[in-house]
Amino acid sequence: MKILGIIPARFESSRFPGKPLIDIAGKSMIQRVYEQCQKSSRLDKVIVATDDQRILDHLKTFGGQGIMTSSIHASGTDRCGEVAEHFPEFDILVNIQGDEPMIDPHQIDLLCSCYDDLNTQIATLVKLIHTNEELVNENTPKVILNKNHQAVYFSRATIPYLRGKKIDNWLSEHAFYKHIGIYAFKRQILSEITKLPVSNLEIAEGLEQLRWIENGYPIQAVITTKESQAIDTPDDLIKVLKLLKN
Repeated sequence: MKILGIIPARFESSRFPGKPLIDIAGKSMIQRVYEQCQKSSRLDKVIVATDDQRILDHLKTFGGQGIMTSSIHASGTDRCGEVAEHFPEFDILVNIQGDEPMIDPHQIDLLCSCYDDLNTQIATLVKLIHTNEELVNENTPKVILNKNHQAVYFSRATIPYLRGKKIDNWLSEHAFYKHIGIYAFKRQILSEITKLPVSNLEIAEGLEQLRWIENGYPIQAVITTKESQAIDTPDDLIKVLKLLKN
């Protein structure tokens, strides 16, 4: 079983234009993500999927490999689907966030371990929620798992709702999980889901993985204890620079 790590990297960003090329203590963000992915023991190859020549040219300065993809893709998943067509020898495709310069390669390995079970179609990571701030934050998608650790539902709302309990005490009453946005797909499954129309649940919550659930695709989840800092804004860059100094 061969596994390809794909890092979608768009130059345009409404909150932080050009962020794949920003300098982070002497290295660009995309270089840091790329180098972390190369430390994974489960990835056979790492490729950056971009829609901008500047990023493609920059990859050559540190020996990174990339491929130019369409500029009209609505999501990183769609961009990964295009890349998969160029690498038919790979069985599993891993969609790795291009804005997490400190991603832990062991997290990637953990995700890939889901495919030790040949029945796994889609896999992702989840993490236990420890604070009420995260519990009620609509920007932190929550997930409910069944007994087989498959995702039942994702929501920006706090789920499940604990009837008759004060929300301040919910964390002591139940284990709540948040979604960590890294995915892996079997080749055929990735091809299928990129052809699905946008679903009602996806529109309602603004979460693309609900399209897959609504169409009957099981999503295997594995619990991680780690989470890396994403860079969405210049303020996030300051946080990462502080973490690198520690």
